[in-house]
Amino acid sequence: MQKIASIGSAVLLGAFALIAYLSAFTVDMTQQALVLQFGDPKRVVSEPGLHWKLPFVQNVILIDKRLLTMDSPTEEIIAKDRKRLVVDAFARYKIIDPLKFYRAVGDPRFTEQRLQPNFVSSLRNVIGDNSLEELVRDNRSGLMVKIRDAFSQAANEFGIEVVDVRIRRADLPEANSQAIYRRMQTEREREAAELRAQGQENAQRIRSRADRDVTVLLADAERDAQIARGEGDATQNKIYADAYSKDPEFFAFYRSMQAYKASMTGDNTTMVISPDSEFFDYFKNDRGAKSK
Repeated sequence: MQKIASIGSAVLLGAFALIAYLSAFTVDMTQQALVLQFGDPKRVVSEPGLHWKLPFVQNVILIDKRLLTMDSPTEEIIAKDRKRLVVDAFARYKIIDPLKFYRAVGDPRFTEQRLQPNFVSSLRNVIGDNSLEELVRDNRSGLMVKIRDAFSQAANEFGIEVVDVRIRRADLPEANSQAIYRRMQTEREREAAELRAQGQENAQRIRSRADRDVTVLLADAERDAQIARGEGDATQNKIYADAYSKDPEFFAFYRSMQAYKASMTGDNTTMVISPDSEFFDYFKNDRGAKSK
């Protein structure tokens, strides 16, 4: 009997341990729990720690309460100015109402599947009402706020709050991009040709001005040289005239010496002239013509 009592106590203890195990559940700091009874939500547990439920009739769904990220598929969207854009974006969200979330979504694994259509719809609606310039350059941050607000309004039905929306990329399709790049290249080549033509024109203008200045400088220099030579010749003639008037004999002697020097240059000089010529007067007599 004692052995049977011991077995019975062990069985009861094991059953109690099993019931306690099936009744207890823990909630992590990053989670929130929804207690269901035959699929019907009974209560929400948001505090971390050890909690209890009815065994066999109740079960628990754990829902992440951290900030989650959802990527949208790359979408081709037509902007307000009729330009096609390839848009890649993502959203950050968190589940703030587990009960509403469970009733709208059910299994947390299907969250992104349910949210994707609303996210894409918000992207299309906001970008479709704005131009490429506003999205890429003028008001990108403002448009992301509008997308966030529109998506958050739709996601609120799922018990979800959208915290942020970011556009990673907003580009033209590849074919359009290549056409734009070619047009930009053509435009830059045209501008470069214009700049080169302007540079050549300016260079030619500078060369022409320099050539003109050189011509003027040379002409002025030649004029000044002619004036200087003329003044020098005048001074020379005046000196010769003064010398002749003071001593005609010496002047004649000096001119003859200069003539001899000029005519007898070189190592081998030949002259054909009459010996009686006045040219040789100072060879015959140091007094020159006066010896006659």
